[in-house]
Amino acid sequence: MDPYTPRTRPARKKNLTLSAKEYTKITGTIASVRRNRQLSDDVDEEIEPRVHSSRETRRNHEPSFIAETSFVRAPLNSRVGATKSTPKSKGKEREDVLDHLPVDIQEALILEDLLYVLMGIEGTYITYHRDYSPEDDDPLQGINFVVASPLDPSLRDLTERVLPLGTYYTAISAFVESRSHLDYGLVNHALCAAIRDMLKEYQTLLSQLEHAFNISPQFTLQKLWFYIHPTVHTLSLIYQLILELTNTEDDEGSSLSSSSGDKEQAARDEALGLGGAKLKAVLSEITKSSTGAAVPVKGGEVLTVIYERTQSMSGDPTAFKVYGTLLSAAGVPYAEMLREWITTGRLQDPYEEFCVKESKFISKGILEVDYTDEYWERRYTLRDGSTLSSKQQHAGVPPPRTPGGRLPGGACIPPLLEGWKHKVLLAGKYLNVIRECGIEVQASQPQANEQQLSMDDQKLYKFLEDAYTHANRTLLRLLLQDQQLIPRLRSLKRYFFLSQSSFLTHLLDLAHTELRKPAKSASIVKLQSLLDLALTGEDALFREDVKVSIASTGLYEWLLKVISVSGVIGGEEGEGTPDGVGQEDSKRDRDKDKDEKKPMLAIDALALDYTVKFPLSLVISRKTILRYQLLFRFLLHLKNVEQSLGLMWIEQKTATWRKSVPSHPEFEQWRLRVLLLRTRMLAFVQQILAFVTFEVLEPNWRSLEAKLAKVTTVDQLLRDHVDFLDTCLKECMLTSAKLLRAYSRMIVTCSTFALYASSFTKSASQALSAAESGDGDQAMGKRWDFLKKFESNFNHWFKFHLDCVQYYASSENVSLLPLVVRLSSIKSMS
Repeated sequence: MDPYTPRTRPARKKNLTLSAKEYTKITGTIASVRRNRQLSDDVDEEIEPRVHSSRETRRNHEPSFIAETSFVRAPLNSRVGATKSTPKSKGKEREDVLDHLPVDIQEALILEDLLYVLMGIEGTYITYHRDYSPEDDDPLQGINFVVASPLDPSLRDLTERVLPLGTYYTAISAFVESRSHLDYGLVNHALCAAIRDMLKEYQTLLSQLEHAFNISPQFTLQKLWFYIHPTVHTLSLIYQLILELTNTEDDEGSSLSSSSGDKEQAARDEALGLGGAKLKAVLSEITKSSTGAAVPVKGGEVLTVIYERTQSMSGDPTAFKVYGTLLSAAGVPYAEMLREWITTGRLQDPYEEFCVKESKFISKGILEVDYTDEYWERRYTLRDGSTLSSKQQHAGVPPPRTPGGRLPGGACIPPLLEGWKHKVLLAGKYLNVIRECGIEVQASQPQANEQQLSMDDQKLYKFLEDAYTHANRTLLRLLLQDQQLIPRLRSLKRYFFLSQSSFLTHLLDLAHTELRKPAKSASIVKLQSLLDLALTGEDALFREDVKVSIASTGLYEWLLKVISVSGVIGGEEGEGTPDGVGQEDSKRDRDKDKDEKKPMLAIDALALDYTVKFPLSLVISRKTILRYQLLFRFLLHLKNVEQSLGLMWIEQKTATWRKSVPSHPEFEQWRLRVLLLRTRMLAFVQQILAFVTFEVLEPNWRSLEAKLAKVTTVDQLLRDHVDFLDTCLKECMLTSAKLLRAYSRMIVTCSTFALYASSFTKSASQALSAAESGDGDQAMGKRWDFLKKFESNFNHWFKFHLDCVQYYASSENVSLLPLVVRLSSIKSMS
């Protein structure tokens, strides 16, 4: 066969005209159409209105699809009235028709109409309610049908019993269509699929009834009611469910709108000139934009609604079966998300339906600079904001639908998982940490992954428990064995708590010159090299992770700022506190400016830092390292002051301080007072140091080791570690404003006194020379004045500090009682 070659199209003529033959043909066609239309009109006028078969009647009155405005919404509904004027004439004609028909014919006509109505299609004698408007009415409420009034009463009663099925069917079909959009999530999609399967059974029943109507003359309205009576109850249950699901969103919208209609608020706005309509419109737009769109009913909230209806109607076997089937089907996507989360640590929740949410902007890199455990606490959280502790809930929780009601969307946790939600969260978090380390997560139950989980199955809880136990053991094994957590904590104790402090003494000797410089002038590189040199002879693990850092503020000033903001322990000003608090507070403000002018020395700003990698950074995070640094700086100051006073004691063993001068008794008394004050200060520092090391740090460390040996969960491990550090800070008096303030004054007095060791030695040499030469000692009065300033200052702050310790030991912190006994021995020396 030769290929077809199209011919070239002839060029168009510029002037289009009709030939005589074409013109005659068109005019003849128009004339014939006019004749046929006139003939049909004349026939209609001559023939009396008679009742033909129902199919002919429906065809004569059937409107055109072109004029039907609701055809787009109901493409299968070809029986809806076309114009506004038609129903009245049709209604009168129907009444006239039914009035002149026997009961068996009425039954046949109504039966045929019912088969259409049961599919949501308007019939000839059963029509939509007169108030129904496809454009204005909510399709999720269903379409109400009414029967023509002259119908026989016996038939009307049975017909009205069947009519609710049409309403149920139209509402359920509209719900399935609307909730099948992507915005409503996978749970709604599964629910719609289950309802669609039930509707298929309903449609199969209708097709069987229609077949019986067409072939069986004995098919009556009573038989129709007999066959569909069980279905009425089933569809009514589904209808009630979808009404609750749709009304929940409507109630939220009405509550939001009614909240802005408060009369008192309106009166206040009017008094302030805020009552204008335009301004109200602007404010309402701002409110809408700030609150955001309402959360649709999806995810866990859908399962909660179905579960609550199942429980409330558990006495009805049909309801229990229908709702149980819907719950099982709708819970399949939720159970799959749950399985994926607790077995692999991956969160597959594209529509925010699951009870766990992820903050993707928080990554493990934030652990290097985060001081608030942001990664562990907020990377994965429950949508309802609840936590294991009784602290404040997480932010970002949506408001409930109604005051005191359930939370919307995925924030509503199904009652079946309410008691397991924390284990669900932790199981996924543990596995996610393991995956972040690059370790492939192995499922604990490979055979369980193949079988389908059901939300209402008791096996689900065993699966959850096994998955949680597996995830917990896996991460604990990774931390305690593979990552050597216990040796890491012991190295922290050695370096930060100075359990073996020979390296610190070596470092202070090597860096003596550098540490006497201002903090801003000290070289961190030089100090780091000196620290490495001091640690060279130490047989200690992880010494390469210890780094030197210089703090920007003093220890006590920084702690006082933190306490004043957080209100820890010493927040109650003036309640049951020792005497002299008001005077001390007034002096503190005056001395603050003086202290700020003095440059901070490097020894006061010296701190250690510790670097660890993920996942150890979950346990040894910046939050915990900060606590270690505070305790280290506290101990360092004590060690430094103790060393300074020890050097002063060595200096005062020279002949200047030991030589007897009988001719100058006042000088000998002054010399003894200096030695006594130095002894009391050294005793104070040593007693504080002994209390902190032997009665605070060491017992608490032993307690932590015992807890770590029995730890069963990673969260318990984290809590025990943080609690250990917090307890140490509290018992070291670093969380009470008054104790800290008194102690800081004491330690500053002791360190300042040690700085004047050479000055005291020089004064003693001058006094000794004056006594040997026989000349009068004119400067003895100044020496006494200078010494008495230190004595009065030390005695005042020592008494104040002892009173504070006694007060807190008897009221809030019993662990300070041993310190009271230790400090009382120093008091007796005065």
